[in-house]
Amino acid sequence: MKRKIIKIDEDKCNGCGACVPNCPEGALQIIDGKARLVGELLCDGLGACIGKCPLGAITVEEREAEEYDEKKVIENVIKAGPETIKAHLKHLKDHNQDKDLKQAMEVLKKKKINISLEEDNNKGKMHAGCPGTRMMDFRSEHGGSLTSAGGPINSELRQWPIQLQLVSPGAPYFKDADLVIAADCVPFAYGDFHRKFLKNKALVLFCPKLDTVLEEYIEKLSVIFKENNIKSITLVHMEVPCCYGLVQVVEEALKKSGKNIIIKDYTISIKGEIV
Repeated sequence: MKRKIIKIDEDKCNGCGACVPNCPEGALQIIDGKARLVGELLCDGLGACIGKCPLGAITVEEREAEEYDEKKVIENVIKAGPETIKAHLKHLKDHNQDKDLKQAMEVLKKKKINISLEEDNNKGKMHAGCPGTRMMDFRSEHGGSLTSAGGPINSELRQWPIQLQLVSPGAPYFKDADLVIAADCVPFAYGDFHRKFLKNKALVLFCPKLDTVLEEYIEKLSVIFKENNIKSITLVHMEVPCCYGLVQVVEEALKKSGKNIIIKDYTISIKGEIV
């Protein structure tokens, strides 16, 4: 059948992976250093991924293609978890895809998966009842040496939480801070992360490939930049192409904030070295 479907210009694509998390349907993957459409039946042709391509490598064209199959798509989306399911359903709702939305909800109902389309009034707020999201500032506890002779290496972490989705832009540890924004694999790959990057700095972490709320991250970071007199930003990400999405998120947030803040950008190899 002839329908709308995305087209990827391989000459323009650099494999950054910014488009991948913005395709809840799972139609895109980075293969051999390029974004690839891995299944025509998974692509709805609505182009949610287009706005995330910094190089304009993705467009929508009308051509002969395998018919989009919402039932197969939602089966694929379910594997990615509830946040991805919500993103997919919102995507269908925002584009008035009532037929596909109905099919998706039917599949979820059969599988006894309860996902509400209603807006969460508490979204982005801190929940005092959960230790994982309770704001803690323990900068006053630091000040000693990073190591002691023959003893353990001390943590340089000054705050909690650190995951970007959980932090509050108004947290006191952001005021006049030097801020580290790291991909969440970095502290595991780079052994000297605390001493090299974290000492005397505030920290936020996220995964530019797997996290499905990058628009929210851009908005939250822009507020952090705008309201806290951030002195400097240190970006630390892995060398894999999809991890460069972290740089794009931060640059977009900085542009939106209207601030001019010094950025230092570090790339860590898979073997744990600064590239």
